[in-house]
Amino acid sequence: MVSQPGLFYGGGISVFFFLIWLACIGLGIFAFILFVKLALRAITALDLYNHAKNLEIRERYESVKKDDNV
Repeated sequence: MVSQPGLFYGGGISVFFFLIWLACIGLGIFAFILFVKLALRAITALDLYNHAKNLEIRERYESVKKDDNV
């Protein structure tokens, strides 16, 4: 009777390597989630910046047109 070694014994990968691999996968998923949150926050900040600049430009040009009519 010949017994085959399991995944973690003999020629397979070690338990320590498996735990390191699992931790890296978990950290990768966590980093991806943080990156997505950062990207969403950056998009929101860019939208607010563009809105403020558009209001500033619109106010400047509308005030010039109002002075010309008076």
